[in-house]
Amino acid sequence: MRTDYPRHLPSFDYHGPHRYFLTFCTLGRHHAFRDAAAVHLVRGQFLRAADRHLFAVIAYCFMPDHVHLLVEGRREDADLKEFQSAAKQYSGFHYKAQFGRPLWQRYGFERVLRSEESTIDVVRYILANPVRAGLARRVDEYSFSGSSVFSMEELMDGVQSSGLSQTPRLKSG
Repeated sequence: MRTDYPRHLPSFDYHGPHRYFLTFCTLGRHHAFRDAAAVHLVRGQFLRAADRHLFAVIAYCFMPDHVHLLVEGRREDADLKEFQSAAKQYSGFHYKAQFGRPLWQRYGFERVLRSEESTIDVVRYILANPVRAGLARRVDEYSFSGSSVFSMEELMDGVQSSGLSQTPRLKSG
C-alpha cells in the first residue's frame, strides 16, 4: 500500500454524486480491527462523517489492518476530500481516546469509479476480501462487512445475481 502523497486527478474536482473506492491503512499496519469494539467505534465515526458530508457508504469491510469503503456522494455539494478528512479525523480521535494509540497512516488509496464501471464488481471485491485473506470461508460469515444503504442480504443477493452491473438494481432497505 502506498503511503506517500496521493495523486489526485487534475481535471476532477471530487464533488457531486460520484462513486469512490477507498482504502485506509492503520498506522504501522497495526491489527486494530480484530477487535469488534474498535470496528464498531470506527464504523460509527465513518457513518457520522458520511451523514455530515452527504455520502452513502455502499459497502465496507474492516480487515485487521485496513478498511475498504465504497462510497457515493448523495448530492452535488458532496465533497470527497472533506468526507475522507472527517472520517479519518473523527475515527482517529475516538480510537486514540479509547485504545491509547494513533490509528491511521497519513494517506490512503482512492479510486474514482467511472460511470461505465460496475459498482457491484467493487462490492464483490470488498466483500470477498476476508475470504481471499483466509479470515472466513464465505462472505456472509465475516461480521466486519456491511453497508449503510443495503442490508447484508441485499448485498449478497446483488453480488450473487449474474449480470448485475449497477447498485440501483439492489433494493434499498
